[in-house]
Order: sequence, then structure tokens, then C-alpha cells
Amino acid sequence: MSLANKHILVTAGPTHEPIDPVRVIANRSSGRQGFAIAAAAAEAGARVTLIAGPVTLETPPGVARIDVETAEQMANAVFAALPVDAAVLVAAVADWRVEPSSTKLKKGDGPPQLHFVPTRDILAELGLSEQRPRLLVGFAAETDKVVEQALAKRQSKRADWIVANDVSGDVMGGHHNRVHLVTDQGVEDWPEARKDEVARHLVTRIAEALG
Repeated sequence: MSLANKHILVTAGPTHEPIDPVRVIANRSSGRQGFAIAAAAAEAGARVTLIAGPVTLETPPGVARIDVETAEQMANAVFAALPVDAAVLVAAVADWRVEPSSTKLKKGDGPPQLHFVPTRDILAELGLSEQRPRLLVGFAAETDKVVEQALAKRQSKRADWIVANDVSGDVMGGHHNRVHLVTDQGVEDWPEARKDEVARHLVTRIAEALG
């Protein structure tokens, strides 16, 4: 299936939310799955915009890459890239941020008092946007009740599809993935595969959906 003449937006990697000039709130996302999806979409003929958090991966051939650090920067880059035919939000965006200190917090001063506030919910915002893509795909990395939580997320975020994977244990950031595709037609359990294989399978499904 071809994605010629289609514009596909992909987010990938973690975000880093500053605590002070040297510390951040982060996670273990490697960005590999999102980069693999961007590569597969480009191979299928799409114009691909990849918005990447802090990772050290090489940009796939034929992909336009935008590097960001924080959830706010990623959200702004996503909406600046619209309109798109499909958005595949793979990035593990931090759920919380703090007001960062302008100077390094010192251990001798005792535990810092951090006030956490929620970051922007990019998937939910896109689900409600007047520029909502024709196909909106979110990812859900869960440690328990993986499918149940993905079903709930698809409804609450107004996404078309949720790709869910179990990240309990030492899994996040690896080279393989085992996912469940949650759509309005039900749940598909895909076998464990390399992330590039998962990406090509998903891109095939996206091409079919976009016709």
C-alpha cells in the first residue's frame, strides 16, 4: 500500500522537563519505535514530519525532523505541523513538569520542594482540534491492564486507534515490541517482533485506512 501524496506526522522519544539547569524529569523511551514508523512511512511514499524528543538516533532518509526537549515544545511543534493526513503520537511525553530553579539545587539544602503541574495532553488536544487529522493514532505504554487501559484511552482522548504495549519489567527502550492495536472494530493482538517490523505493519494499516 502506498502513502504517496499523504502527510504523516510522527512524534518519538521522551521529553525532558527541567528541574534546574542540570536535572530533568525524563523516562526510558529510546525513540526507536517512533523513528521506525517515520522511516516506514517515508518508504511508503509519504511526506513525513518527525518531531523528536532528546534522542541520539539518526534521522531516517526522506524524513523532515524537528528536535524538541519539553512537552510544551513538542505540543507547539505538533500544531505548527498541521494539517496532516495522519498523526501517530508515539512519544512518551512527560505527564508532569515543575517550575525549574534558575540555579542548581544543592543536596546540602535538603530535599527540594517541587510543585508538579500537568503537561499538555497532545493527543487529547488533537482529538478536539478543528485541524484533527483524518486518522489519529496514540500509543499507550502500560505496566498492567494494558488492553483495558488502552480501550479507555481511545475513548477519553477521542483517538481512532491506540497502540498499546506492556512495559512492565525491563522492557522500555529495547529493540522489540509486542503490541495490541485497539480500534473501533476491537482489539488485535500482534505477535512480538522487531520494532521495524511493527512499524511496517502499522504503516500498512494506516495506508489502508487512508485509502
